[in-house]
Order: sequence, then structure tokens, then C-alpha cells
Amino acid sequence: MPTLPWTVPNPPPPHGPAFVMASRFEVRTLKDVPRFFLRSLAAWKQVRSAPGAYGASLIAQPARRVFYTLSAWQDRDALYAYARTEPHRGIMTSLRSTMRTSTFTFWEVDTTGLPIAWDDARRRLAEQARTDAVGDA
Repeated sequence: MPTLPWTVPNPPPPHGPAFVMASRFEVRTLKDVPRFFLRSLAAWKQVRSAPGAYGASLIAQPARRVFYTLSAWQDRDALYAYARTEPHRGIMTSLRSTMRTSTFTFWEVDTTGLPIAWDDARRRLAEQARTDAVGDA
């Protein structure tokens, strides 16, 4: 499955802060993949018109049961407003039982640093997963 490329719903200002979130989801079984993928497309459609969204991308690796998201926002409040709004809110609730693992990481960049490179996002997700594992031990 190809990456859904970086899409810019709302052009960011030439300079200023952007709040970035990267996530990695692994579903429990291969039979959970179609459901997760279809729901992620609904969330993708929502983010494309979300107030304060500066950009977003998605990588789906169905054979591995893994999905990555990467998005940049005007601020934390814009991201959280998106997450609390339907359909995203219902999607999160309905997919909770299908999740094997999930990792989230957040950071800020200047808007001149957009779009965010996937290599950077994956490195930060790996660091966060290690931190989370130490905290769970």
C-alpha cells in the first residue's frame, strides 16, 4: 500500500510554531486490517478539512498490521479538537479492542520545517516506544 502523501488542508504561515504528532498503530490480527484501514480513511477525509491542520500523511503496511500517521497542527488545541470531533472520536473508541500496540509522540517545529520527513517521525516514534517500554517495566 503506498503512502498517502503529505496533504495541506490549511496553508501554514511562513514562520511560526507547528505542533506535530506522529503515531504508530499495530492491530492484533490480519482480519483487523481492513476495518482499521477503512476507518483510517474516514479520519483522513476529516483531517483534510479540519481547522488548524497544516498537513498530514499516512503509511499503511497491511501485511505487517501496522499503520503510521503524521500530522502538523496550528497548536495542541487544534489537534485535540480534531480528535474529539466525529468521526475521529468514534473511530478511536470503536478500534480500541483491535489494537495490539500504539505509540504517540509530539513535538514542535517552525512551519518552515514542514512537511515533516518520515525518517524523523519514525526515529521519534522508536524513541518514544523505548521510553514507554521502560515506563511499563
